[in-house]
Amino acid sequence: MNTGNVRNIVTIVIVAILSSVITLFGYNTVTKNNSKGILNSSGSVRQSEYADSFDQDKNVRLANLTTQQGYPDFTEAAAKSVNGVVHVKVKSVSQQQYMNPFDFFFGFGERNTQPREQIGFGSGVIISKDGYIITNNHVVEGATEVTVSLNDNREMTAKVIGADPQTDIALIKIEGDDFPYLTFGNSDALEVGEWVLAVGNPFNLTSTVTAGIVSAKNRGNIVGGNLNIQSFIQVDAAVNRGNSGGALVNTRGELVGINTAIFSQSGDFNGLAFAVPISIAGKVAADLKQFGTVQRAVLGIQVPNIEMVRRQDPDKASELSRIVGVLVEDFGDRSAAKAAGLEKGDIIKAINNVQIRNFAGLQDQLSRYRPGDKVKVTVDRNGKEHSYTVELKNDAGNTEIQRSSDSMSLLGATFSDIPNSRKQQLGINSGVEVSSVDNSGLFRKEGINKGFIIMRVNNTPVNSGDEIAKIVSSVSRSSQDKVILIAGFYPNGRTQYIAIDLSQGLK
Repeated sequence: MNTGNVRNIVTIVIVAILSSVITLFGYNTVTKNNSKGILNSSGSVRQSEYADSFDQDKNVRLANLTTQQGYPDFTEAAAKSVNGVVHVKVKSVSQQQYMNPFDFFFGFGERNTQPREQIGFGSGVIISKDGYIITNNHVVEGATEVTVSLNDNREMTAKVIGADPQTDIALIKIEGDDFPYLTFGNSDALEVGEWVLAVGNPFNLTSTVTAGIVSAKNRGNIVGGNLNIQSFIQVDAAVNRGNSGGALVNTRGELVGINTAIFSQSGDFNGLAFAVPISIAGKVAADLKQFGTVQRAVLGIQVPNIEMVRRQDPDKASELSRIVGVLVEDFGDRSAAKAAGLEKGDIIKAINNVQIRNFAGLQDQLSRYRPGDKVKVTVDRNGKEHSYTVELKNDAGNTEIQRSSDSMSLLGATFSDIPNSRKQQLGINSGVEVSSVDNSGLFRKEGINKGFIIMRVNNTPVNSGDEIAKIVSSVSRSSQDKVILIAGFYPNGRTQYIAIDLSQGLK
């Protein structure tokens, strides 16, 4: 081989090496810039803040892998996820009513109640090394005992830290300090068509992984009851009974949602499943851990009810439905938006530079903030853009952080069970006697004293102090009116109905 040929070969090799180095450098630079861009987005910054509440390791990530044929490879994401998802077993007690024929003949004529133990199952996601677990409120609601089974078959008793019926998210905890867990991903960055995995325990089949794609985002009005979340992630991964509270993860093994509901006429999977985005679930979990209750921030605006308008003026309803943004129709009492300078007729176009297309999008953005947080609100006013800094408030019209208290301590009372023989003498089928009353409690304030017999709380028969505590705890966690209605009497007295506002003591 002559010298010229050797020189040409060396030159080609050097060029190839330099090209490879430049390509790798460029790839790393782009990757870092993209990562930085995502981390600097408003939603991701807040999700990182909520992850900090549970001391999540920011370096625990998987590569987005593909097979040699170019197909998605879910094996590593699945292997990581199943270890962080648990099986949740719940015991609860329901009151089964039956008619005692002797009661009927002797003139009582009421239905008796008999406690009946029920067993329920669901899923949960470990989100911290020390055993905090996100699940659904409907999985643990009314639980007398919660047991968690890990993927390595360890079984542990869990404590319910708090629950939020409005988002159907609950936080429970097991004792330990070295559990596998899933780190929060960026649910805002999910795109329609992106692959995701649903991990849970359908039909008690533990450690089950199914795959699908994101079918839609910000899906609302798909679940009834008290849920007010309007921004579900819709997926077509198979989700069935028992998947509730399980993980929705991306192909990097990051937690992007909590599987919550399916749309089905049979009760089984029908191609439509819905998950609460981690941008919401993570914030709720962080609030429950830190404050014991969810901190909700509001703008204090009223928006048109398009369905109501449609019945009265279809043309106007059609016009309203074409608006990209949220029309401010009026303001609530002590409105944060009004105080900041917004006016009736403004169309809210963005919150902290995140575009708002509809009311569901507005709720989604506000659900990430707490009272006292300041946000930039961009509005369209008669074709001109204006921006205002709004200090968000809570439902009470102030910026105070609400903290849950021991709900029963607010009542300031102790209770004793009533033997069946005495119930028969009193002519009742259910009842609990007030055995003592604290001078500073809500019972004393409302005139309930020692010796009062409580038959029902919120129209639910009660036979123990524990049953009263469960009802009071459930009401105190609700964002609706925190009021309990007590039906009871003093012996030889008439039946009284007494309303007690728990919010007087919940601060």
